[in-house]
Amino acid sequence: MQEENTANTADVVAALDIGSNSFHLIVARIIDGSIQNLHKVKQRVRLAQGLSEDDMLSQEAMDRGLETLSQMADTLKGIPPENIRVVATFTLRKARNRQSFLSQAEAIFPYPIEIIPGKEEARLIYQGVAHTVAHDGNKLVIDIGGGSTEFIIGEYFNPLHLSSRSMGCVSYTNQFFNKGKVTERAFQQAIIAAEQELEVIVDTYKATGWNTAHGTSGTIKAIREAIVQNGWSDGEIKATHLEKLKQSLITYGHIDNINIPGVSEHRRPVLAGGLAVLIAAFDSLGIESMHYEDAALREGVLYEMQDRFKHHDIRERTIESLSQRYSIDTAQAARVARSACFIFDQLETEWKFGKNDFRALLYWAAQLHEVGLQIHSTGYHKHSAYIVENTDMPGFNQEEQLAIASLVRFHRKKFKVAELPNLSLYKTNKLIRAIRILRIAAILNLRRRENYLPGYQVSVHEDKIDLLFPTDFLANEKLLNADLETEQQIQLSAGFELNFS
Repeated sequence: MQEENTANTADVVAALDIGSNSFHLIVARIIDGSIQNLHKVKQRVRLAQGLSEDDMLSQEAMDRGLETLSQMADTLKGIPPENIRVVATFTLRKARNRQSFLSQAEAIFPYPIEIIPGKEEARLIYQGVAHTVAHDGNKLVIDIGGGSTEFIIGEYFNPLHLSSRSMGCVSYTNQFFNKGKVTERAFQQAIIAAEQELEVIVDTYKATGWNTAHGTSGTIKAIREAIVQNGWSDGEIKATHLEKLKQSLITYGHIDNINIPGVSEHRRPVLAGGLAVLIAAFDSLGIESMHYEDAALREGVLYEMQDRFKHHDIRERTIESLSQRYSIDTAQAARVARSACFIFDQLETEWKFGKNDFRALLYWAAQLHEVGLQIHSTGYHKHSAYIVENTDMPGFNQEEQLAIASLVRFHRKKFKVAELPNLSLYKTNKLIRAIRILRIAAILNLRRRENYLPGYQVSVHEDKIDLLFPTDFLANEKLLNADLETEQQIQLSAGFELNFS
């Protein structure tokens, strides 16, 4: 008897894209470098509709999102948690009260939600397309989301230019077609606004050039379907087709009246805003034709997960790139990182940092803790933190960057616990413990000498740290002893006990 062919759950990966218009879930296996889809779920939530002018997300919009997350959680049961990645984009990036949503989500959705920067979203979108489109020179990729639109030029798997612009099908429909009227004037206002948004990238993108243009996600898919269904094209999108579709929408007069074959009733209310963005992109960049691609952000996330499983982590390349750019003393960074990881490994059994990889955060923070040294030698920890928090760091989500910046900021001098950010992925008490580890690792390596430290032991009882060195080591190393005494007082002022002997 032949058994049903089912996937081993250990081989199954899942990506959930919490978008401004829709939530997309894909469950798949990656076999020989290609995605084998097992299950797809798409729910229109329209989070961006609940974003006010002062960037506050309404509870009504949150509730729609939370209900969808609850349903997604059921679908994800049985998949190893480490094989699941959840990313959120424009609306949660922008919402000032996003922490409220994340806190409510934590109660019903047992997977960490990563809010990714706009350029990181663009990079992942490009990876999804690059893995599924033949390599035929430079590619221009455009993804129109609910609140933002990503523009990427890349060659093979390497993005050359990444940009995320604050314009999307939901936000532009709300702004320019807010009363539902679809008019030539409303379109022109939306198109001009989009062209203004694109001004900063046009010259660079045109100078770089591309061989083919590709559109992804729901808005461009709906536009392509409308063009095909009307018999204007067999799938290729051109500026003349967009103009015909615009005139067709205007004839309906109102969003509620739109009834175009190939465009679902859920997509119709936001089609005008998305079309205006695409028309502006064609006009500004001089795009001659575009093809729709089914791969997008979620596929890019899956391919990235696969790379991490194979230890090809782009985050390592990002850290290395920053080290080179800012001429970091890599030998010193390596010493501090080695000590931080050594201390972490001794304390992990007692402190139980959990599933979020604090060891990796410590390692990365140690690699970058002197990145601001070229700016100012005395307050370099503050400059280092600013650079880490505000630079583009491919592969890192917003909270990873902020956590690393916090580690770097407080690895020396005053330890102001009250100034730590409130993060969702990383609990404050564990972040504090990681900072204490990095502070000790930095002090132990102030001499900047290889093979300086003897064998030593670190232990904890609750939040009290004990350092034990060989007999007479500290008696002979008076400067290190003095540095540890200073650190002991700083940690005591912050409410923590550090002992050494």
